[in-house]
Amino acid sequence: MSDTKNVREMYLELLKRSLTRTGFDDSFGIIPRNTRTLFHAIRWNLFSLVRRVFRLARLEIVTNDGRIGESMMGMGAMNNLHQCIETVVTDGVDGDFCETGIWRGGGCIFMAAAAKVHNQQHRLIWCCDSFEGLPKPNAELYPADKDDKCWEQELGVSVNQVKENFRKYDLLDENVRFLKGFFSDTMPVAPIEKLAVLRLDGDMYESTIVVLRHLYSKLSPGGFVIFDDYGMIDGCDKAVHDFRAEQRIAEKLEIIGKVNGKDLGAYWRKAG
Repeated sequence: MSDTKNVREMYLELLKRSLTRTGFDDSFGIIPRNTRTLFHAIRWNLFSLVRRVFRLARLEIVTNDGRIGESMMGMGAMNNLHQCIETVVTDGVDGDFCETGIWRGGGCIFMAAAAKVHNQQHRLIWCCDSFEGLPKPNAELYPADKDDKCWEQELGVSVNQVKENFRKYDLLDENVRFLKGFFSDTMPVAPIEKLAVLRLDGDMYESTIVVLRHLYSKLSPGGFVIFDDYGMIDGCDKAVHDFRAEQRIAEKLEIIGKVNGKDLGAYWRKAG
């Protein structure tokens, strides 16, 4: 039993590092040499020459912004998700796992892996995203998003690409469910019955408050709600505090980590 537990934990630790590329030395700045044809040879040599000149000025043609894994989460956020899942499994909290705003699917891939290694096949993994990026701010309904520029980021990843990412880890099965569309359209009719872990990564006020208003009531007592953007995006912070005030939620808001003195991520456990 002990050996089985150790192997299980080793697998999940390795998976977290793979999904976040923690400890990997990947770089978009490295382009494989290709000299199979005269055209490719000329292009490669020109690229190499320009790159050498740029490096004299400590510049790169292509930069690595860290977005190379299936998740933008750091290990701190992944460890928090891991801990929440372990807790609800150990305590027998009923419900599925859900992430709203999944990008390349890394968080949901980890949820699927954790459910599988803990023999929790009765839990569904809900992957909720527009798969087209963020919506433009609806300032009339959500004034907090009036000057929000998050929607301008190129964050759209297709459903097919996310499914392919699941396949790479051999984790795409009938328990993984995809809910496509902007949350204002999908959350009111989401066929989700009960949740044990709800992780929000929608960046904006609207994308946070809409999910909370429609899914939080489905979170089981003892379940966890997690906010990836808390402390870093004002719209997310305001949505969290507005919802807590609306629902008179007294559970302590726990901070996941700090970056340059600022909060990074938060969660609470729903009271029984």
